[in-house]
Amino acid sequence: MIDLGLVVNGVAIGLAVAAPIGPVNLIVIRRTLRYGQINGFLSGCGAAAGDALFAVIAAFGITQAIDFVFRIETLLQIVGGCFLLGLGLRTWFARPHAAVGSNENENANVSAAMAAATAKVFATTFVLTVTNPATMLGFLAIFGGVAGLASAGDDYVHAATVVVAVAVGSLLWWASVSGFVSLFRHRMTDRLLALVNRVSGGLIVVFGAVVLIRVAVTHLF
Repeated sequence: MIDLGLVVNGVAIGLAVAAPIGPVNLIVIRRTLRYGQINGFLSGCGAAAGDALFAVIAAFGITQAIDFVFRIETLLQIVGGCFLLGLGLRTWFARPHAAVGSNENENANVSAAMAAATAKVFATTFVLTVTNPATMLGFLAIFGGVAGLASAGDDYVHAATVVVAVAVGSLLWWASVSGFVSLFRHRMTDRLLALVNRVSGGLIVVFGAVVLIRVAVTHLF
């Protein structure tokens, strides 16, 4: 029988780790404004997949994986920080357009390009999530502090329930964000989309710079 309390805790964890405003939230908002709710939601699914991976490690108590994350924590932060800088600069200089093709061939090309872009942004949000050691540490802290989760590794069904619930919680967040932001999409123009790109790109650059500065300060002082 499914432990409803465990499911509720898992969903709450998924919402908690996805909710803080960061690069992935900015990406989902920007993609939703430009391409619509489904595209924005699928963009967030990459982060949900990363959250699920960390939930697997924490719930099943995979000690080797946890130790490995701790050993390469600095490298992950450097890679993640550089990745954020590149992503932010690319977003800043992008030239989005609110309008899509008006004939069948143009729409087919737009759809194919959108599918490829969606797959790419899925991978991007996944990488941003798994290269953030704070997410792994956050999962470990939450699993250790919430009653019933610390012993998840002792029971595979117990652990699997937690993992699925965490993934569902994360997906619920991205569905909510993309659904809410899509309400304003009809007001988007090329000028507004460019402004969204500049703001989100600038913030993502700041996130990346903060990560790299923190690494530098930690190892120099």
